[in-house]
Amino acid sequence: MASAYSYETLRVSEATANVLHVELNRPEKRNAMNRTFWRETVECFNQVARDADCRVIVVSGAGKVFTAGIDLVDMAGDLLRPEGDDVARIAWNLRHMITSYQETFTVLEKCPKPVIVAVHGACVGGGIDMITACDIRLCSQDAWFQVKEVDVGLAADVGTLQRLPKVLGNASLVCELAYTARKMMSDEALSCGLVSRIFQDKESLLDGAFEMASEIASKSPVAVQGTKHNLIYSRDHSVREGLDYMATWNMAMLQTEDVVKSAQASMEKKLPKDVPFSKL
Repeated sequence: MASAYSYETLRVSEATANVLHVELNRPEKRNAMNRTFWRETVECFNQVARDADCRVIVVSGAGKVFTAGIDLVDMAGDLLRPEGDDVARIAWNLRHMITSYQETFTVLEKCPKPVIVAVHGACVGGGIDMITACDIRLCSQDAWFQVKEVDVGLAADVGTLQRLPKVLGNASLVCELAYTARKMMSDEALSCGLVSRIFQDKESLLDGAFEMASEIASKSPVAVQGTKHNLIYSRDHSVREGLDYMATWNMAMLQTEDVVKSAQASMEKKLPKDVPFSKL
């Protein structure tokens, strides 16, 4: 499954059956996000979305940290010297650049397969944008998180300010983190809901992430992917709208053979992993 994936800044491997492991793969640069990364992440997750053999993705960082955020050296030209002959044209090009960078992380949210992110060490700046677009966030004891953008003279513009408030549900804490750029350590990240579990070290973190991914991958892909789609829709709409949308969704999806197979397995005292669900 993983042999079809080849990228410079990402390493894709098959962790377990139906589970892909996507690693940020610039360990010598602390997985800083350069121009190639912003492009390749979109390409990778669009490819994953079409891969019927993949049901769950685990994202992690190679080396000593998850990511140091934006590679300012590589990105300086785009950020400080945008193209354009006047203010309007410069602004136009900047807007195009920003929206294209936003897609780098929105593509994780739009991917129909659940994305589990496993964070160890530093998760800075763009790393927060990335993990808040993932479905499940896990970390190691040594992990720490920092909304760094104000320290480099800008407002976070590729997802943190939009998703972090929904993830934490605490406007005061979000403002504190965004205004001060202070570090949040792993225990605080767990207590406020940024992550759902802490593991002792990177090795146990990845083991836990792969185990969770395997469990999810054993379920009906119709059920799991439908659940992700409707959770995101309901997050951004009223309860009434979410219920109406769900009714329309399931008037088709309830006709799947997965319901029959699951019911039969339950009556036969079998586990979901024993059910031969078809690819989606």
